[in-house]
Amino acid sequence: MSGSGAEFNRSYKKHFRRSVALTLLLAAMIAATVIISISISQYPMGFAEAYQILVDHLRGVEPVTYSERLKDHIVWDMNIPRAIGGVTVGAILGVGGAVMQSIIKNPLADPYTTGISSGAMFGVTVYVILGFSMVPFVGGGAGQMANAFLFALIPAAVIIFISSFKKMSPPMMVLIGIGVMYLFTASTTMLKFTASHEDIAQIYIWGVGAIGMVTWDDLPVLIGATAFILVTMMALSKSINVLTSGDNTATSLGVGPTKFRIVCLLLVSVVTAIAVCFTGTIGFVGLVAPHIGRIFVGSNNRYLIPCSACIGAFMLLAADCIARNAGTTGLPVGVITALIGSPLFLYFLIKQKRSAW
Repeated sequence: MSGSGAEFNRSYKKHFRRSVALTLLLAAMIAATVIISISISQYPMGFAEAYQILVDHLRGVEPVTYSERLKDHIVWDMNIPRAIGGVTVGAILGVGGAVMQSIIKNPLADPYTTGISSGAMFGVTVYVILGFSMVPFVGGGAGQMANAFLFALIPAAVIIFISSFKKMSPPMMVLIGIGVMYLFTASTTMLKFTASHEDIAQIYIWGVGAIGMVTWDDLPVLIGATAFILVTMMALSKSINVLTSGDNTATSLGVGPTKFRIVCLLLVSVVTAIAVCFTGTIGFVGLVAPHIGRIFVGSNNRYLIPCSACIGAFMLLAADCIARNAGTTGLPVGVITALIGSPLFLYFLIKQKRSAW
């Protein structure tokens, strides 16, 4: 092996070890935050007490007094599903943001770029105000989630439909998403003029995002969606790297740029729509997490995707811990992610090297 080849090999192995170590460190930080988060709520409760409640619940020890039952409900039925939901949704948004930024080659892209959030918002608004469900005979929370999921997929369906008879470039995908977003936003605004104050409040909470809506029954779907998008995108990471080199290079290496972008877009859209159904629209996580990841591990999606997943999970979980005790009644986590994410985004854009793109 030549000297330059040996040096490249050493540099590659060093970068690989550094990326793995950083991802494992982030995973450990997530685990620690999950443990801490089980005691965080508006109700005064120490960590040792919350841990003891968890142990008693697992051992089958029934709470006796009203205070004990309340604390058991907070720890087991609220905080634990909320923490796991924060990890899964944050990971989904982190992976989705990394993939969308790579395939569109746009640092402003995130999982909602194609109009997913506005479509989901319109679906919820239609159900809350008009009582109309896209799935017949499905009502309540299930009807609202069904509307959010199906309307969230409409922008992706429009892009796929147009791509069937016209070559789809990355800027065109973004522009179609913007056009559909404005259409849904305008329609949502019109419906709000006919809504009651209670309906407006419900739509607002959903629009800014809240992990507190996640229950134990929701976790299998969220965990499955997280595992699916992470494994699938890791398997496609080499092709995503090829696509970032340019369409001509991708074509010469056997990767069809348009079809591959559509496949990635569809996968990200479906999984993001699933997450949005349970938590509403949570901004900035999918936008900021990949930028932070690029600073630490570079733009190789083999490392960027899992790193972005961990950063997104940690960001959302930490923001939710802050949101629980903000003010007198807590705040929606989407408010905290926006307040923290905005200055972070500006800072990392300034700090980020141009070579990252």
